[in-house]
Amino acid sequence: MNELIVALAIGVLTASGTWLLLRPRTFQVVIGLSLLSYAVNLFILAMGRLKVDAAPIVAAGVVPDPAAFTDPLPQALVLTAIVISFAMTSLLLVVLLAARGLTGTDHVDGKMDEDQADEDQADEDQADKNQADKNQADKNQADAEVP
Repeated sequence: MNELIVALAIGVLTASGTWLLLRPRTFQVVIGLSLLSYAVNLFILAMGRLKVDAAPIVAAGVVPDPAAFTDPLPQALVLTAIVISFAMTSLLLVVLLAARGLTGTDHVDGKMDEDQADEDQADEDQADKNQADKNQADKNQADAEVP
């Protein structure tokens, strides 16, 4: 039963990560990469055999049975992978923020979608109209003050 739950978790993480990786927004890509790394870490950990209710420490004076313990190598690999994936995610976030600052969009290909471009154009038009109204009000006030 435990193997089924772990296999389902790996499958769900992999599917969700792949789906998010194919999204156009950079934040979704970062989350997708994180989910994929979790799936790979869980897969590597599961390859070290899942043991439930096993003692983690060998009692003194007892000859240990190696078959009763999990393999520590996958655990060490997963721990290393977690540290490396954290560093890579941090680097990726910095690169993506810099790209957003340079391009003005968070799309992976650097292009804006049409809805966002329309919203940006509407905002610019509204700002131009507000500035023109303010200039006209200032001009009217200056004309009223001049005798």
